[in-house]
Amino acid sequence: MGDSNAKVSKFDSPMSNPDEPTQNNHAVSPATPTATDVENPTPGVESGVSTITRRWRREDLLKRGSLVARGLALLFSFLSFIIMASNKHGDEGDGEDFNKYQEYRYLLAIAILSFLYTGGQVVRHVIWTGKQILERRDSAMVDFLGDQVMAYLLISSVSAAIPVTNQMREGLDNIFTDSSAAAISMSFLAFLSLALSAMVSGHKLSTQSYI
Repeated sequence: MGDSNAKVSKFDSPMSNPDEPTQNNHAVSPATPTATDVENPTPGVESGVSTITRRWRREDLLKRGSLVARGLALLFSFLSFIIMASNKHGDEGDGEDFNKYQEYRYLLAIAILSFLYTGGQVVRHVIWTGKQILERRDSAMVDFLGDQVMAYLLISSVSAAIPVTNQMREGLDNIFTDSSAAAISMSFLAFLSLALSAMVSGHKLSTQSYI
């Protein structure tokens, strides 16, 4: 009898109801960022940061390139101005003087103008780099137009002075014609420098927002 009662009690033990939801003994903790997530940001954020960094580097490179080009134009314009202004040889009446030729006077005038323009631009971009005198778009427009106009004036003065120098060198090649050729070469190098600066200014102007 004792064994039968034990068996009955064993089968009469309450069984779990399948309709009742099972209880999870482990509480679900909210997800916390791991060290891997902090060290490795999402691809979208990383690509955005790298794009901004590349843009800053490109703008800095363009700014330095434009400054170097204007600095070279400043140097070549100064040399052209000095060489042509001192191109006086022989007596006042019989000697050679650049003042006798309007092409050389024009070359000298443009060299002085280029020297003043490039000097002002270098000062503006070096000394006043932290002061925003003009809006960024207006500043890019002034740089582009100024470089374009000055480069045109330089190449026009070179084109005017070359035929006169070649004609004189056919008859007599002396220190006067050599000095004239040296001044023309310096003006031409100044033109190349400003033409490069104009290309950089044009690129900066094209990337400005007009909204």
